[in-house]
Amino acid sequence: MIKIGNAPCSWGVEFASDPRNPAWRRVLSDCAQAGYKGIELGPIGFMPEDPAILADALAEHDLTLIGGVVFRPFHDPAAWDDVWDATQRTCTALVAHGAQHLVLIDSISPRRAPTAGRASEAEQMPPAEWKSFVDRIRRAAQLGADHGLTVGIHAHAAGFVDFEPELERLLSEIDPDLLKICFDTGHHSYAGFDPISFMRRHIDRISYMHFKDIDPVVKARAVANRTGFYDACGQGIFCNLGKGDVDFVSVRQLLLDAGFAGWCTVEQDCDPAGGTSPIDDARANRAYLSSIGF
Repeated sequence: MIKIGNAPCSWGVEFASDPRNPAWRRVLSDCAQAGYKGIELGPIGFMPEDPAILADALAEHDLTLIGGVVFRPFHDPAAWDDVWDATQRTCTALVAHGAQHLVLIDSISPRRAPTAGRASEAEQMPPAEWKSFVDRIRRAAQLGADHGLTVGIHAHAAGFVDFEPELERLLSEIDPDLLKICFDTGHHSYAGFDPISFMRRHIDRISYMHFKDIDPVVKARAVANRTGFYDACGQGIFCNLGKGDVDFVSVRQLLLDAGFAGWCTVEQDCDPAGGTSPIDDARANRAYLSSIGF
């Protein structure tokens, strides 16, 4: 059975310390009111790390904690202490609530930000740097596995795992029993590649899905203008599901044909201080997914 959840980034929550973030209890309430039964943790520190407090709040809104994302600069060896701390704390929080999915994302690098969506121009790590980068991801994945979690790598615009060849190279270098794929439909499109084609080739390694859609007009403009990721979010590059260039009908059929069971999580990154209404977008996204059989 495929279940549909949502994530705090749909309310603009990217960093726990951002003063523009909505209250965590409001995010839980909105998520439930919009028709979802599951939610991600968000950046560690956004929701309470005291298990009793969060467990009561999840129960109050009849929500399951699905998983959590470590969105940190795996590309930066000088930031490893922060990356490792976030990974440890996220694992602890997920285990406390019976969540399943640990998602690893290399966060935005100034070296890659100008070439988001421009695979042919993007700077590549030299071999020694790449090897160390992969080793850090492998170590974080092992920690997740040691906690009994399913670990997925998530490609992300402006990080060093962004474009399809980089993702496939990383997957080839880490044991598939240790590292699965959290596949984000929108980021794959943002990178300039076909999500459906990738899913067909790698469906057996996809353990978890992020449902995100891309406005092709905003995408083309953002890529042409070398627009920063968060500015592109503010411009609405991530539109309501079904309004962009991702073929979710085919996504659904691929998942069904593969016998996929578990959570798919809606993510519609937005500016927390922007003019959008996250709860209305969340409702619209849930309604769209219901209309195509999710």
